[in-house]
Amino acid sequence: MSRPTVVSAPGKVLLAGGYLVLDPAYSGIVISTSSRFYTVIKQSSTTGNIQVRSPQFNAATWNYSTSFEPSVVVRDHPQNASKNKFVHLALQNTIFVACEVKGVQAVKEKLAQGLDVAIVGDNDFYSQRAQLTALGLPRTLDSLASIQPFCPQGVALSDVHKTGLGSSAALITSLVSGLLLHLDVIPPTALSEDHSEGRRLAHNLAQFIHCLAQGKVGSGFDVSAAVFGSHLYTRFDPAVLQDLMRDDVARTSSILPVVSPANPAWNYQIQPFQLPPMTRLMLADVDAGSDTPSLVGKVLAWRKERNIEADALWTTIDQLNQSLASTLLKLSALYAEDPESYVKSMRWITSLQPVQWTADPSVVDELPVTSVFYEAHQITQSIRANMRKMGTAAGVPIEPPEQTKLLDVCISHAGVIGGGVPGVSERPLAGGYDAVWLLVCEPSDSQPDRLPRDRIEHAWSNYRELSVSPLLAVESMAKGARAENIDEIKGLREAVAL
Repeated sequence: MSRPTVVSAPGKVLLAGGYLVLDPAYSGIVISTSSRFYTVIKQSSTTGNIQVRSPQFNAATWNYSTSFEPSVVVRDHPQNASKNKFVHLALQNTIFVACEVKGVQAVKEKLAQGLDVAIVGDNDFYSQRAQLTALGLPRTLDSLASIQPFCPQGVALSDVHKTGLGSSAALITSLVSGLLLHLDVIPPTALSEDHSEGRRLAHNLAQFIHCLAQGKVGSGFDVSAAVFGSHLYTRFDPAVLQDLMRDDVARTSSILPVVSPANPAWNYQIQPFQLPPMTRLMLADVDAGSDTPSLVGKVLAWRKERNIEADALWTTIDQLNQSLASTLLKLSALYAEDPESYVKSMRWITSLQPVQWTADPSVVDELPVTSVFYEAHQITQSIRANMRKMGTAAGVPIEPPEQTKLLDVCISHAGVIGGGVPGVSERPLAGGYDAVWLLVCEPSDSQPDRLPRDRIEHAWSNYRELSVSPLLAVESMAKGARAENIDEIKGLREAVAL
């Protein structure tokens, strides 16, 4: 049997641009994470049947049949115990596009023997608190690293506690990209090039399917991160998808002209971005003990009602967001210009609280990069203050007081550059779990027990006012969606039972 088609796509963290990123006038800093979703596609022995499995969950297998006359339709099998709208719409619309590109006969031949599709996500997409408790392990990075990859969650998909890394966008992106590759719609090289036509087709189609499954055209930064990796993101005009936004299984109108990378209406912008050298993104899920309210609708209603006040505040926040992006990029440039000076400054600030970094003017003269790190720290604090101001004005807990207190404790530690609550776009986090992010120093030559991450991990473990659990995810150096070799991903073959 031929090798399976395997495609992975990363999760995301919106470092700056929450709420604002819904408006094409503003952009956000989106970081792709090392945590990924994997879609594994192989021929099955069931003629004409498409079986999709999510083996991390109970009763998570769905069967579909495909007919091509009079139009391309993917149908749920009656025996499916549950519905999976995201998977069904991904199959329906990707196969439809494949027929438009390759012709119906070529796709029929590809699907004739049936497909077995398995989809799994890295452990960070779901809270592992129950698993750690069952194993008698503390909530630490080492404990999380010891859990089996793609750990079974022991619950139905609808009952899982997500951590807010963009699981649905990563899932849709990996599934759509995998199908496009498997059906020969895009060439094998498409996902090895950063901005190939094939990658842009996968992006546009995944954006459409994700919006259709959610019932609205969202900002799209989560899908964009899953496809392209970390970048500065400015959203596309929602009008590009207006004519396709019908939940119509028996679709007769063409999709390809809309999702084609040649369609100029896709006016999203992505600018290259990466966190500075020797810094580490740290994430934690925080059990606030209650459901997260729907924040976005209230913020947008406040903006519409108090538009002069709101626009002024959004302009201030946007300027701070842009300043943060340029300051972090400046740090990367300073490292490239003078690595030695950068490393000296990094060693200095790793052992001191931010308030001490520039207290001695002679040190700043000797280590000029230090002042740029301090500038990044101040900007993150100003962003937080203005986001809280917006929350108060709109009457929503954008940074709840409990999380403010937690973040203030974390940011007071030596070597912590800044932090915040990951930006919200169009959806609340699921299940009452909120999150925090920190950017910390991680010099390559420090002793392991002197790293800021160890201090933060200790602070999280001993924090009593909220239940805080770290995530393993860091920034993805592998960028966005990519084709994989199943045997190079630890535990993947076992997880999908191949």
